Amino acid sequence: MNRMYTKGCASSFFPSPVYIWSAAAIVGEKEGEGPLGHCFDKVLSDPLFGEKTWEGAEAAIQKETADLAIKKAGLTPERIRILFAGDLLAQTIASSFGSAEMGIPFYGLYGACSAMGEALSLGALVIGGGFGEHVLCAASSHFATAEKEFRFPLGYGNQRPLSATWTVTGSGACLLGSTPPPDAPHLQLLRKGRGCAAITGITTGRVVDYGLKDSLNMGGCMAPAAFDTIRRHLLDFDRKPSAYDAIVTGDLGVVGQKILIQLLREKNMDIASRHQDCGLLIFDAQAQDTHSGGSGCGCSAAVLCSYLLPKVVSGEWKRILFLPTGALLSKTSYNEGESVPGVAHAVVIEHFDLQ
Repeated sequence: MNRMYTKGCASSFFPSPVYIWSAAAIVGEKEGEGPLGHCFDKVLSDPLFGEKTWEGAEAAIQKETADLAIKKAGLTPERIRILFAGDLLAQTIASSFGSAEMGIPFYGLYGACSAMGEALSLGALVIGGGFGEHVLCAASSHFATAEKEFRFPLGYGNQRPLSATWTVTGSGACLLGSTPPPDAPHLQLLRKGRGCAAITGITTGRVVDYGLKDSLNMGGCMAPAAFDTIRRHLLDFDRKPSAYDAIVTGDLGVVGQKILIQLLREKNMDIASRHQDCGLLIFDAQAQDTHSGGSGCGCSAAVLCSYLLPKVVSGEWKRILFLPTGALLSKTSYNEGESVPGVAHAVVIEHFDLQ
């Protein structure tokens, strides 16, 4: 049985790694036209995905992505102990109407765009504590549902400031296991020869509020939370940024990236040469009109499952810190003039050579 140990004020490490057996990512047409288009399992030409509503489309995308991750691992839903899934919608309806239909014991999550980090953290804790052999983690977002939920319906045609990010239409899902993925060439497991990826530690984020009230500047609202989690993570594990091949945030975009790097430099922690952001990776800043970059639960989830994990599995990257970021606002809080707090959950993912 795996055992979990705490480290520092907010971190945990796993002496027995929590292995990532499989991953899947499905995205929309705009995302497929970006630099990572060739990495995704499926690119949708129909943003409604055959459904009648945008919300129904997102639920269907998440369900198909989760189902694909299970099939890649050669498992069935009955073999999955728990499903952790989240999205941006009120009452997390994309998850509860989508992946939860698979009949797997279900926890719906809301950490805004940090949902995939939250899901992976909880999944690793379940397996690390010996409470299950397989856990499924999933997250999704949709440009149209997010605009409808937090801003304006698409038909309104409102203009977006340059600080705004573009919500990714897409979903990512990972299947975690207590043992290494088997050597099964007939399956699409996250394994290359003897190499695989595994979670070895987490740092749970705190809610951080610097008082920003601009809901169209998510990067500025979330950067302080990313700063707080990275700083505490490095202190808890007594590591320097150079201990990681990449420190990857979720969706800070151009604005948030600059703020994050500056905040850490003020604490003598320089991550500039290691930092990447999923919101900057998924779109082409020159060719695609996404302003500050990409965002949404599906942004970090899809980039992780399609682009980041293969680099770890191959050994190109030995260790990364995956850090999805979330802006914790709602229509109610924003319309009542409240500020936008942020949260960021960090997950350490390492390359392992199987003997």
